[in-house]
Amino acid sequence: MTAIATDPFHIETGTVAQGVKRVRPYLNGQLVADSAAPLEIWEHQYYPHYGFAPDEIEVVLSDVGNGPRSKVFGRSVNYDVIADGVTAPSAARRYPEAPNHAMRDHTLFAWNAMTTWLEEDEAVHTHPRSRYVRIDALASSRHVQVRYGDIVLADSQNPVVLYETGLTPRYYLPQSDVRMDLLVPTDTQSHCPYKGTARYWSVKVADRTFKDVVWGYDTPLPESQRLAGLVCFWPEKYSDLTVTVDGAGIGQTP
Repeated sequence: MTAIATDPFHIETGTVAQGVKRVRPYLNGQLVADSAAPLEIWEHQYYPHYGFAPDEIEVVLSDVGNGPRSKVFGRSVNYDVIADGVTAPSAARRYPEAPNHAMRDHTLFAWNAMTTWLEEDEAVHTHPRSRYVRIDALASSRHVQVRYGDIVLADSQNPVVLYETGLTPRYYLPQSDVRMDLLVPTDTQSHCPYKGTARYWSVKVADRTFKDVVWGYDTPLPESQRLAGLVCFWPEKYSDLTVTVDGAGIGQTP
């Protein structure tokens, strides 16, 4: 197997490594595959796909012909997944000519085509977790202020700073330090396998509406529990919305 670099933004695409945790996908309650340590297959650098050996698959796979060609792994073959009478069309694929021989007979299941994914006994959403991503949510006494012109939208000396591998820090603020009267809930959600499901607010102030510029996690995942009930601003979405930390402006990446 090829070694993986410890920086997730410098993992070489095409890397194949032995996994270390049990993984099980389900389709409508039917077990699709069960591996104590599936292959981790890195078609891009952000997170892996899981590859299952033939004897780890619990359902019928029906060959439906060639799928899209991968720049990394070459020709693919697609399969319908048939589980207890339910068919997920083209929900599995193999790369029979992959440069890494270890993965040629392994099956990758489309993440969104499966109803549930378990890593060990915990459900995982959005995409597989990378073993090289770490989440640290740390209490801080930094002075964080959010402004639109002369209007202060938030002023806090009790942020929780989220450090996430590969990303710049985010500052989550208690709602008591935020002008929640200027925030309007929206229907927007986003999902993260490390933090959970976020909901969003727009800011309406003066004659401006800043759409989906604030988010928060009501029930974050265990490693991000300190974020529960806090909110975070997205200043890079609008040039005239500013966030300062101890008086200095910050530039953040989503």
